[in-house]
Amino acid sequence: MSENRDESIVAGRNSVNEALKSDREIECLLVANGTGGAVNSIIAKAKQRGVPVRFIPKQKLDARVSNVNHQGVALVMCAARYSALEEIVSGNESSLVVILDKVEDPHNLGAIIRTADASGADGVIIPKRGGAGLNTTVAKVACGACEHVKVARVANIASACDELKERGYWIYGADMDGSDMFSTEMKGKVGLVIGSEGFGISRIVREKCDFVVSIPMNGKINSLNASVAAGILMYKAVADNK
Repeated sequence: MSENRDESIVAGRNSVNEALKSDREIECLLVANGTGGAVNSIIAKAKQRGVPVRFIPKQKLDARVSNVNHQGVALVMCAARYSALEEIVSGNESSLVVILDKVEDPHNLGAIIRTADASGADGVIIPKRGGAGLNTTVAKVACGACEHVKVARVANIASACDELKERGYWIYGADMDGSDMFSTEMKGKVGLVIGSEGFGISRIVREKCDFVVSIPMNGKINSLNASVAAGILMYKAVADNK
């Protein structure tokens, strides 16, 4: 079978095999639970290319590619090109890099990329596994910003923080238990970590943070949407570097 009506999906064993041979950027391989046999070789090829493999219930895959005989497998293609981490790291005295620790909602990721472009951030770092990637929903929400903002997809967020620190960056984590952002100067080369929806920053990534900052909450709720929090703190870093 050829591509699904959604141009970001390639479904069916032959089509998936051919797409894995191409130089197209791939977000992930979806495999229906319980699928075996010939699919095992496809899984091996995906892993060899560094493509994340996600096992999901067959019903979910059916719904995702409702008009195609997917034969238990489908590829989600990237809607934009990924950059290498080295392309994002800046040699300037001031810089802003946004680091997302398993932000799963594509609408949040798209909004963060859009704000990263507006604020002049050098790029966004996301994990290969456990978070949203550059799919068509992200590209649509970003309103064209995916064409301008460099997004690096790394195997390990904690290791990426270490690499940034070696390049002179200070790592700031956003957490409701952190210091008031107005009492913390986010100056120089800033790596801003935004945690996942509902869970926040993971313990190992939090340990990499030089500072943990919070946004004052004066209303009845105690948290903000991830993309809103990211936007506020991006502009805090921009203002501190004026």
